[in-house]
Amino acid sequence: MENIQLFVPTYRIEETLAEIRECLQIGWTGLGFKTDKFEKAWVEFTGLRHAHFINSATAGLHLAVELLGEQGDWKPGDEIITTPITFVSTNHAILYAGFTPVFADVDESLNLSPEEVERAITPRTRAVMFVGMGGNPANLREVMQICRNRKLKLILDAAHMAGTRVGSDHVGIEADATVFSFQAVKNLPTGDSGMVCFADASLDAEARKRSWLGINKNTFQRTAQLGSYRWEYDVEATGYKYNGSSIMAAIGLVALRYLDQDNAYRRQIAKWYDAKLFGLNGDVTPVIHELGSSRHLYQISARDRDALMVAMNAAGVFPGVHYKDNRHYRMYDRPGADQTVAWKLSEGLVSLPLHVRLTYADVDRVVSTICSFYSRKG
Repeated sequence: MENIQLFVPTYRIEETLAEIRECLQIGWTGLGFKTDKFEKAWVEFTGLRHAHFINSATAGLHLAVELLGEQGDWKPGDEIITTPITFVSTNHAILYAGFTPVFADVDESLNLSPEEVERAITPRTRAVMFVGMGGNPANLREVMQICRNRKLKLILDAAHMAGTRVGSDHVGIEADATVFSFQAVKNLPTGDSGMVCFADASLDAEARKRSWLGINKNTFQRTAQLGSYRWEYDVEATGYKYNGSSIMAAIGLVALRYLDQDNAYRRQIAKWYDAKLFGLNGDVTPVIHELGSSRHLYQISARDRDALMVAMNAAGVFPGVHYKDNRHYRMYDRPGADQTVAWKLSEGLVSLPLHVRLTYADVDRVVSTICSFYSRKG
């Protein structure tokens, strides 16, 4: 019997190789060519104003925090309200730029609680970093309204939200900066890359320079330039080597063609889990997602989580944990964290296998393994 893995990305191999082959035939595998094409395709797909392709979502988050901070003249130590239930890159990005992460609590959706965001605002608050956990848009509209009312910037960490919609709109329309991940196991998988989408055209333009070491014309632009001084450029600020490559963009272009189709199947898998897991005597509580979620994750809160995962591994089923409360980690340790909803939920979180290669029989086997564990424990 084959093992059931948490994530198994699916690539349309022949289509993807055809896109990559163009890069190799022309001899252009770096910045430009396919990256420009992918950015345009992403803007068309999402309806967002701008899209800049970079080498990771972490790089995009750093650019978003840094550039919004410069635009708003934020000072070192100014605060950004954020969530403790996330991958650490969310909160590292705040520290990279010299600001202070202030943890607000979550609710049962695993997203920031609007009430707790309000409670966390101080005179030094400059922005809210909202993470759509597992693709879930729950509470996003309410937090957007708080940011508008309080004149705070909204940074949307949409690492899990490629294809998530609120009504007919793709997420990110109302945010000041939205960052997507196309890392190897995301719903739109490449080797590793991301997209940072600013609402402000001037910040999009600055991000393009900042992600190419502060240089004001990238190599693709210089190649297309007419005249004798195509090699000439200026360096306007200290920047980073954050640019995305045409190889990764080529993979992304094919994945984008299938994103809605794949997300629809992921939502079907989630419905199968829902039907089988709800009502398991309180041992397991599924995390409920709002309509439109990309369903990057299917998460449960489980009694005796660690023992359950050992038992599942022994049965050839390999779940994950998304995520430990960041305040478990030494650098983010905060007094009183263990009394929060986020801390208590994170103690039982399990992410069940969810990818487009799963079958109904696989889901049945995962759930049967969970039921067998609790029936033995009593």
